[in-house]
Amino acid sequence: MMVAALYDIHGNLPALDAVLQEIDQLPVDQIIIGGDVVLGPMSRECLDRLLDLPIPLHFIQGNCEVAVLNQMAGKLKAKLPEHVLVNIRWTAAQLTETHLKLMIHWPKTFKLETDHLGGILFCHATPRNENEVFTRLTSDEKLIPLFENQDANLVICGHTHMQFDRMIGTTRVINAGSVGMPFGKPGAYWLLIDEKIELKCTSYDFERAAAEIKDTSYPQAQEFAEKNVINPPGEKAMLELFKQAEIG
Repeated sequence: MMVAALYDIHGNLPALDAVLQEIDQLPVDQIIIGGDVVLGPMSRECLDRLLDLPIPLHFIQGNCEVAVLNQMAGKLKAKLPEHVLVNIRWTAAQLTETHLKLMIHWPKTFKLETDHLGGILFCHATPRNENEVFTRLTSDEKLIPLFENQDANLVICGHTHMQFDRMIGTTRVINAGSVGMPFGKPGAYWLLIDEKIELKCTSYDFERAAAEIKDTSYPQAQEFAEKNVINPPGEKAMLELFKQAEIG
């Protein structure tokens, strides 16, 4: 069984299409969507593209799905910065009742049994919470309580938009990276799972994608195109930033 894991698409349809085109050339049996499809310039279009695929998909909720669902239900907490709230409100307004009914039933985690790698647990950030922050540099001491006793040989996560493959105690933990909003070298990052796990990075026409994004009505279209597609933040800077917010 060959599985693709796509995380943190963030409404970047050109990046998603590039990855799906690569997947289409492979004998992939199913796709795991690891949260944060939405909150980006073409969130509705990304959801529709995924839902139209002829291959089995399994979705889990990320923190952005939770935020958008809360906005659509009138329950959004106002602790977030105003520019984030603006993007959440805009994204929620783009979605339909059909999208809402689907997203609200996505689980927070998904377990998959594989022949070669055993049980794999998919979560967005950590197995207990879709918002918690950790990176490849976070100490085992902080993380072992979160990842032990998960009844899985492997945990796959996302949320911090940087790929890694590390051991946390006796549990192998892999970050899939971000399809649509990477930190580091430009590209669309994802995982291919078969007898082993391959950390993938798909290139695409960044200038053309940026032009398409700028042509949307997304409130931060210009910034997204320039700073998340053409010239993403560097990994070193983001590791330092996330260090201030990581699990205590």
